[in-house]
Amino acid sequence: MKIHILGIAGTFMGGIAQLAKAKGDQVSGSDKAIYPPMSTQLEQAGIAVADDEDTAFLQEEPDCVVIGNAKSRGQTTVEATLNAQQKYLSGPQWLAENILQDRWVVAVAGTHGKTSTSSMVAWILQDAGLDPGFLIGGVPENFGVSARLGSSPFFVVEADEYDTAFFDKRSKFVHYHPRTCVLNNLEFDHADIFDSLKDIQRQFHHLVRTVPQNGLIVVPKEDKALQEVIDQGCWTPIERQGSGAEWSFRLYQDDGSEFEVLYKGSCLGRVNWPLTGLHNVRNALSAIAAAVHCGVPARIAVEALCRFKGIRRRMTLVGEVGGIRIYDDFAHHPTAIATTLKGARQSMIKESDGGRLIAVFEPRSNTMRMGIHAQTLPNAFADADAVFAFIDPQWNWQLAAENFSQPLQVADAYETLLQKLTRFLEPGDRVVIMSNGAFGGLHQKLLDALGQS
Repeated sequence: MKIHILGIAGTFMGGIAQLAKAKGDQVSGSDKAIYPPMSTQLEQAGIAVADDEDTAFLQEEPDCVVIGNAKSRGQTTVEATLNAQQKYLSGPQWLAENILQDRWVVAVAGTHGKTSTSSMVAWILQDAGLDPGFLIGGVPENFGVSARLGSSPFFVVEADEYDTAFFDKRSKFVHYHPRTCVLNNLEFDHADIFDSLKDIQRQFHHLVRTVPQNGLIVVPKEDKALQEVIDQGCWTPIERQGSGAEWSFRLYQDDGSEFEVLYKGSCLGRVNWPLTGLHNVRNALSAIAAAVHCGVPARIAVEALCRFKGIRRRMTLVGEVGGIRIYDDFAHHPTAIATTLKGARQSMIKESDGGRLIAVFEPRSNTMRMGIHAQTLPNAFADADAVFAFIDPQWNWQLAAENFSQPLQVADAYETLLQKLTRFLEPGDRVVIMSNGAFGGLHQKLLDALGQS
């Protein structure tokens, strides 16, 4: 089959491209901006990427055009596809029809932690010798790619609640029909497509409706918004994680780098790994519960996480210059920012590190650009010693320094932000750069600038 993918550079659509290539399809795509890690993965897979406005792919008479949810009516390639009466599908529909049929789908949904938890599940299954397929919105270090076909019945998918396509406004995850479903947490997000938390809960309940009676749903014990979803009706066994739940933990290091896993009070083993933060401990519990449902012995699952290496762009050390360490992190929601910085602070305390924790962020998501979280953002940086931010002058909101408990410096250009950081940083600082985009290449530019100063 010959397919062309519109919006191929996104993590999800790039994963679709790799899966299609692996199953033997002839794959091409187009997009307007492409950067690592997806540019690297597509190149390694031998998948050509054309310019976003190029409609020449239609002359090749593809069997199907797969359209990403970033594409909308009015865009050149979309209009050309429709005018040609070309067969087209959304990415999630293509995935459901071509990959997930007859497979044991493990879906991980929630506002936060989807990538981490999906990666943990995939690694546990791999470490247990089950060779799972997966499609994850990041790059697990244990695999080096964001998608893989796999040879076993098991397929792990990061289940996003964002809408499917311009022609299908349901959440992506309603297409997946999982047998094992992890619901990590639920907060208001994606204000560009949802008007309220109840709108998102409605979509999550659509997902719950698709999980069979012989399946499993894993949820945190304390999440009120998710409990309200379950209360709307649930026909599937539920296991809970958290304090006092079936799956719980006992910390041996306050930063979450070492903990004991408990099931109904009985110890299953101890995880000692490079990750930090209580959020990752809880992600681990959900991942273990999901893997056990897939048939992995609990103690084997716990042991596997000791060999889990984490995910790129989740507190990834980019480099160190002159005693200043630069980290890259994907956090872009106030809750994710807070948990990332709390984990970093706990790690510094553990290492008796007396340096400063510097947060650098770019509120780039559609919800952030709309200013929805402007009031809650300042509290998210409570663990930082100083905050630097890039705010596009075209956005209709600004950060107020008086709302922050620590020094705040704002720039409306990447170069200005780079100059401010270079002047401010000193040996011993840990710099966490947070964005769900490329941030103008700030990470490497900062390392280069510090190396020259």
